[in-house]
Amino acid sequence: MRSSACRCTNHSLGRGRLGRGGTRGIFVSAAVLLVALAGASCGGSSSSTNAEPSPTAAPSNTVWLCRPGLANNPCETDLTAQVVSADGGSTTEGAAAAADPPIDCFYVYPTVSNQKTPNANLQIDPEETSVAIQQASRFSQVCKVYAPMYRQRTLSALVNQVDSPEIRAIAYGDVLSAWQDYMAHYNNGRGFVLIGHSQGARMLTQLVASEIDSNPELRGQLVSALIIGGNVTVAAGQDVGGDFQNVPACRNVDQTGCVVAYSTFDQTPPADSHFGKVGAGLRAGEPTKENQEVLCANPASLSGGGGPLKTYFYVVATIPARWVAFLDLYTGRCESSGGVNWLQVDTTKIAGDKRPTVSQTLGPKWGLHLYDVNLALGNLVDLVRQQAAAYLE
Repeated sequence: MRSSACRCTNHSLGRGRLGRGGTRGIFVSAAVLLVALAGASCGGSSSSTNAEPSPTAAPSNTVWLCRPGLANNPCETDLTAQVVSADGGSTTEGAAAAADPPIDCFYVYPTVSNQKTPNANLQIDPEETSVAIQQASRFSQVCKVYAPMYRQRTLSALVNQVDSPEIRAIAYGDVLSAWQDYMAHYNNGRGFVLIGHSQGARMLTQLVASEIDSNPELRGQLVSALIIGGNVTVAAGQDVGGDFQNVPACRNVDQTGCVVAYSTFDQTPPADSHFGKVGAGLRAGEPTKENQEVLCANPASLSGGGGPLKTYFYVVATIPARWVAFLDLYTGRCESSGGVNWLQVDTTKIAGDKRPTVSQTLGPKWGLHLYDVNLALGNLVDLVRQQAAAYLE
């Protein structure tokens, strides 16, 4: 049965306004609206992330969406941002890709393909380029960004509830093949960060579980894994014991070899939430262990409590397109209620604040899933910078 969330998302394809409070002409990229579908429960998977079929028909040569040295690399763009204040004024914040960063980032994008087949092909379409700019490019300040194309389950397949173990195996097979290519030909023993959202988070959860968690050498190279909007599990009250037995939750900024995971809401999620709950959303139907919970690690305050979120959106309504930052508009803290763990996002808006705010575009079950990455993008980049320094020491 097709859920109302799926229908709502299907009608949301295209550019969407930031939500409450007036937009002042600020729009976000279409990619931001597309990413939510990766976590849909529409025809959701019934197989365990750790029990997928063996990859089939994986390509022999990786098609790189982002890689150092590529022409027109969407992960190396102008990062200059306009920091917007409550009165509507702005200041310019300079930023640029690092010339020779000491670590790498391996990014797996969420569901964005508008192709009509169940699995996308490896053609780079505008949707992949856009989401790479929106979610991955700012990490170029601190790492060399590698992002493979993969034959992901498409938006069409999600909306029309087309799913099978083979479809998922093809997608993961491409990610695994690209990872092996990266390790064999580009890594050269460097530390690496994994970054993924929604379907990309699911791909990386399986990759860490199967390739890294039980491999001490690779765990030693893991700076961190940012697995966002993907319902990563841990043993209740613990930092390991769910999806991973050896890769723990990140609990301080100097910790390496750890995972940051969360899903954002601006109000208490319902009991049937797609995110923050074991066995929900993109992981519906998977076998679960007893005494499990979904991990929440707040990138604004890993040790606990709340903190300000550094929010960045890539605005495509302006010519040229540009980054807009809201550095004191939101706060985040991990909350738990009714078996759901989530990152609670609140605004600091007061009367007269002219900045736009995001809303639950797809309804309470989805929360702010559309904006998981961008709401805390500045925090995530800062965290990787600090973790890289700790790793190199």
